[in-house]
Amino acid sequence: MNEGLFFLFLSSGLFLGWSLGANDAANLFGTAVGSRMIKFKTAALIASVFVILGAVFTGSGASETLSHLGKINAIAGAFMVALAAALAIYWMSSSGLPVSTSQAIVGAIIGWNFYSGNPTDSDTLIEIVSSWVLCPLLSAGVAVFIFWGIKLWMKHLKVHLFRMDSYVRTGLILIGAFGAYALGANNIANVMGVFVDSSPLHALSVGEITFSKTQILFFIGGISIAVGIFTYSQNTIKTIGNNLMHMTPIVALIVVFAQSLVLFLFAFKPLKLFLDAHGLPSLPLVPVSSSHAVIGAILGIGVAKGGRNINWKIVGKIAFGWFLTPVIAAAVCFVSLFFLENVFNLSVYEG
Repeated sequence: MNEGLFFLFLSSGLFLGWSLGANDAANLFGTAVGSRMIKFKTAALIASVFVILGAVFTGSGASETLSHLGKINAIAGAFMVALAAALAIYWMSSSGLPVSTSQAIVGAIIGWNFYSGNPTDSDTLIEIVSSWVLCPLLSAGVAVFIFWGIKLWMKHLKVHLFRMDSYVRTGLILIGAFGAYALGANNIANVMGVFVDSSPLHALSVGEITFSKTQILFFIGGISIAVGIFTYSQNTIKTIGNNLMHMTPIVALIVVFAQSLVLFLFAFKPLKLFLDAHGLPSLPLVPVSSSHAVIGAILGIGVAKGGRNINWKIVGKIAFGWFLTPVIAAAVCFVSLFFLENVFNLSVYEG
């Protein structure tokens, strides 16, 4: 396949990356922007740089698990899987709801499996779906632990208000950058994973550093995420930053740190290998949702504070969006594959 035709099919993956940036920037800096500690343009720049770095240098962490769910063996099929997921994410994001790109791509892959007659690997599906439950619970637990730790620390250490404000702002920037890196490492598989096998790109050497063709593909996907952050993420930032629960700057810092740490734990392959080698429990390397993580952290702190400040109506809408996203993606993918194959005469799978 020539590169021009490949990039035509890759356009759906770029659209998906744009949708991810539009949605998930809120999970990195929504709390910081919502609490007025960081300006939106500053947050967008930091998130864009570090999401690209994470995608290029640590992007393979969760891609193998996702490929086990369904092996998409035709470029036209990969195009439609990514497009179906992107359409589902775009529709939910345009409503101002933070949803999961991981759920969208999983739903789309399952739609392709149904259409092509390929079985869905049940063990992989259970592992991924269980992470959708474990991720917000773990994030909530981490957030509560940090919340009580900081509360205890502040009782014994008197810090001037202006100095504390400076500490919190610096912390939000550093932890937001860490979260952006983890997002790129974990979720680039959702954006570009279905195109890896069919990519005609070549390795590129820059001085003493050689970038593989997969890293170049992930770099392109990372740029599309960055464009989404700059152009369309403000609606979702409002939902995360202000509407779900009123947050002080310190609570915002805790939320960002908890969700960033959890996202990183699901993406960092060396840590899993180390724990497995020593017989210790480890988390699966799966693409998890930063939306799940950040909302779990917010709700964890909200419950720890008595639950009085939580907007439960918004929580209900978000939960409904989480349920609806993979269903929409699967349905759109299944129907669109039929038209792609029967109207445009493109091969969407290889028998």
